[in-house]
Amino acid sequence: MRHIADCRTAALGGHVDECSSCGLQRISYNSCRDRHCPKCQSLARAGWLEARLQRLLPVPYFHVVFTIPDDLNALALGNKRLVFDCLFNAAAQTLKTIAKDEKHLGADIGFTAVLHTWGQNILFHPHLHCVVTGGGLSSDGTRWVKGRQRFFLPVRVLASLFRGKLLAALETARTTGKLHFGGSTAELAHDVAWNQFRDRLYRKDWVVYAKPPFGGPGQVFAYLGRYTHRVAISNHRITNFDNGLVSFAFKDYADGCHRKTMTVGALEFLRRFLLHVLPQGFTRIRHFGLLAGRNVTTKLEHSRKLLSPAGAPTLLSADDPQLKRPWSELLLQRTGIDVMACPNCAGRFSRTFEIAPSSRWIHATGTDPPFTDTS
Repeated sequence: MRHIADCRTAALGGHVDECSSCGLQRISYNSCRDRHCPKCQSLARAGWLEARLQRLLPVPYFHVVFTIPDDLNALALGNKRLVFDCLFNAAAQTLKTIAKDEKHLGADIGFTAVLHTWGQNILFHPHLHCVVTGGGLSSDGTRWVKGRQRFFLPVRVLASLFRGKLLAALETARTTGKLHFGGSTAELAHDVAWNQFRDRLYRKDWVVYAKPPFGGPGQVFAYLGRYTHRVAISNHRITNFDNGLVSFAFKDYADGCHRKTMTVGALEFLRRFLLHVLPQGFTRIRHFGLLAGRNVTTKLEHSRKLLSPAGAPTLLSADDPQLKRPWSELLLQRTGIDVMACPNCAGRFSRTFEIAPSSRWIHATGTDPPFTDTS
């Protein structure tokens, strides 16, 4: 919370830019670069998408969402890293297993999974958004197997297998002592209570939702831009803060997705926001199958050549300058705004000197803050 409060303020220091023609000066304060900060995600998203766009194949893509039942929320809150890892693994194994089955697709697919832990009311609601290739590479690697045009894989089969794999993983974690119980889940440490809890979850219908395919790679790109670096709530959804109350806009899915306003106390708002802070170093965007790192230059490139043999584009090196452009160029490309252009003349801004961080940050953390170019 301190990072978010201090982001782009004097607490983090900054720098002064000066126009080379007219001498106009401006101050820019540094970003906190915390991945939970709603102000720091735009450029991070642009850079990430720049590197991922070249990996898109010229095929339809499906959007599949895996959601865990509310019964597991308390257990997940007390075991975030473990339960989230189980969620990723269970969803990945489910998609790859069903796609590989000759009765369904009979091919190796590729997909990117993004973890979200919130609903529109900012309460805890863990789920995975998966962007999946509408087809896959045949087991012998000789051809691309097309998926059905309006239908990916049977969601009931996906949901049943996903439920079994996730609950089996949790059972293993409990048996090996890796699953911790406390608070409202303390009673689950006892065998009888755990068995009843597990059996109840097996009897429930779990939710796996498959949306219609995207229109093309361009729509996939736009979708990923909305979802990959999203935080629990962005600034534009907060409509009012007054007398210790926070009001924010939300979509009420139970009422036809109508936009409404919810008002909660400031402390309750902060409590809800902090539910979604991820464990340190946790990876919330993961790639599987053809898109996994070890397959990008082999199976993915081979698939690209099968799909467009005449002139298939080659992957750029990670060191290619095209993927390491300055933040100002990325911002200009995405928004059309040239922040390095002087508003008074045709000159260009350049950095003249740094502004030291305020003593408040150094006293609170014992370290210098990060320095990041900001707009």
